[in-house]
Amino acid sequence: MKKHILTLAIASLTALSLSANADTLVVGASNVPHAEILEQAKPILAKEGIDLEITPFQDYILPNTALASHDITANYFQHVPYLNSVLKDHANDKSYDFVSAGAIHIEPIGIYSKKYKSLKDLPKNGKVIMRDSVAEEGRILSIFEREGVVKLKPGVSKVDARISDIVSNPKNLKFQANVEGALLPQMYNNDEGDAVVINANYAIDAGLNPTKDPIAIESGENNPYANIITVHRGDENKPDVVALVKVLHSKEIQDFIREKYHGAVIPVYN
Repeated sequence: MKKHILTLAIASLTALSLSANADTLVVGASNVPHAEILEQAKPILAKEGIDLEITPFQDYILPNTALASHDITANYFQHVPYLNSVLKDHANDKSYDFVSAGAIHIEPIGIYSKKYKSLKDLPKNGKVIMRDSVAEEGRILSIFEREGVVKLKPGVSKVDARISDIVSNPKNLKFQANVEGALLPQMYNNDEGDAVVINANYAIDAGLNPTKDPIAIESGENNPYANIITVHRGDENKPDVVALVKVLHSKEIQDFIREKYHGAVIPVYN
């Protein structure tokens, strides 16, 4: 009996020791596609002794707030232009000293309409509903410029362009950039506005097909809006973070992204 108790005690201590030594990596992510992609990476990382814990978020504010307060180790939901806008807003806050640990995928943004088949069909004084993100404005407006609907100030880059940089707008389109991203699919379904710009992750989450349903979609080529793994400066070199990025760049995960999302999410690493 004593021997049995001693064996159990040793087993318990061993389990506690292994638990104490376990490397837990907590990553905040949008539900779709980020958390889904991380779920595929989880068993691969487990084989390397890394316990990946995924914390889901529904908005674009809290993942960086959680990272700043060290509630999570990294987040996976944003692109570099958006991160740069966040860092600018928190320039005097040392807890927001974030960097990219690696780019993973692109989610081409789409413009949706229940009333019209193309951007050229939009009416005079038509209303275009957009997300409340200054960092997305140039990205969206470049689609309208590509389709010949507006012209932007010569020399302004896709990343830096703003609504105020429109120099020609024959249809006098009204760009309403004051809606929280998660609400955009609902506004589209309610037939609000003449066109609604929806990020692919929100579109997928709402049951839309980001490659077939939009009346216009951005190109994935030379796209600066790749979604990244974001960490505190210096943490990009930590072994578990390096391992995470390596796994997300692996053929297994990249193939999963291609097969799962059919072009709605595009891997950036080959």
